[in-house]
Amino acid sequence: MNDNIQTYLKENRDAHLNELFELLSIPSISALPNHKEDVSHGASWVAAALKKIGMENVTIYPTKGHPVVYGDWLHAEGKPTILIYGHYDVQPVDPLHLWDSPPFEPDIRDEKLYARGASDDKGQTFMHLKALEAIFKTEGALPLNFKFCIEGEEEVGSPNLPAFVEENKELLAADVIVISDTGMLERGKPTICYGVRGLCGLQIDVKGANGDLHSGLYGGGIHNPINALVQLVNSFHNEHGEVIVEGFYEKVLSLTDEEKQAFSDLNFDEEKQRQELGVPALYGEKGYSYLERTWVRPTLDVNGIYGGFQGDGIKTVIPAEAHAKITCRLVPNQDPDEIVELLKQHIEVNKPAGVEVDITVFDKGAPYVTPFDHPAIQAASRAYEAVYRVPTSYTRGGGSLPIIATLDEVLHAPIVLMGFGLPTENFHAPNEHFHLENFDKGLETLCTYWFELEKSL
Repeated sequence: MNDNIQTYLKENRDAHLNELFELLSIPSISALPNHKEDVSHGASWVAAALKKIGMENVTIYPTKGHPVVYGDWLHAEGKPTILIYGHYDVQPVDPLHLWDSPPFEPDIRDEKLYARGASDDKGQTFMHLKALEAIFKTEGALPLNFKFCIEGEEEVGSPNLPAFVEENKELLAADVIVISDTGMLERGKPTICYGVRGLCGLQIDVKGANGDLHSGLYGGGIHNPINALVQLVNSFHNEHGEVIVEGFYEKVLSLTDEEKQAFSDLNFDEEKQRQELGVPALYGEKGYSYLERTWVRPTLDVNGIYGGFQGDGIKTVIPAEAHAKITCRLVPNQDPDEIVELLKQHIEVNKPAGVEVDITVFDKGAPYVTPFDHPAIQAASRAYEAVYRVPTSYTRGGGSLPIIATLDEVLHAPIVLMGFGLPTENFHAPNEHFHLENFDKGLETLCTYWFELEKSL
């Protein structure tokens, strides 16, 4: 990256932040029907921003849900094509009273930008636009060909994007896919996430009698759905934190020696993590470190469990039903559909007598890994190190980006996850924020990356 680009970014920092404020002010909450128009407004804003920086063929594509925004610039003759993916939708803001400033009124405090979407993912997606703008303004052209695919349903599992990608695979065809929707290990420590876990989720509904019953009159004579549900949930694990659903680990791939060394080089402090989380002890699958358990081992967790009387005091009833929401984080070689079937079989075998059990399947997404010695990943590493002046760390992500598997399966291009958020930035929680230090350095890193990638491919 030359000095002209760096100067341009510095001189236009305030203007860029003001533009980002506009985007962050749009309450594009994809999960809530009453924000449908706001999500549509978000798509229109992104389309206008793409046109402003010089993208062509900018189009807002409708889907069965929220729209996808596309744009491209394809005038780098003979050069590779990059597809940049991001999302303009955001999570709900509840509980609102825990926010120190209104979630859609961006506010800068202590060089941190507070707003819903600041880190996930409006802020990081916006940086890609401004990085290319800086190159355009100073160089007159881009070093590579670029395409954008910015969606409005990531926060609800991207239900309509797989079909869009399949139907438009020629439009989206690229040599490398770049996504900035992940984070760094910690402040000042640039990180490339070269893989993420997959996901499958389901709801278990346990039904007993045809209505709530008096626990004195009927207690001991019928099965309590909450007791039955607890018994069923308890059947998923043993005392060592291992999932005991038959076949659950059968296809799990082991870490390579190189990956084990990369993890070791991070010098992760488990005791510090324990203290930060405020728990008496870390817990998980026996025989694995905290990083292994959260990055490369599959999980099965209860995300919510409810039924019966929830108010103050006590109400002596046997509830008619109880419910639990379950998600599994999956690792390479595990198929979400297969895991769902294993869970269904386990539930059927372990279903307590005296109740009915129904299952509803929700989100599903496959895991993904790009070898971290790939040229596109190594170019990203060099770009990070040129700006942050420290070695780049390589991690696997514990979370899930379901669309990654679709992009991999349909477009057959390596995926580079270049994140600039920090784990402490409260994405999905009140007081979400983005450190402006990483906004500034992230812009420089992205500009540097495109020239490094031009030399590498």
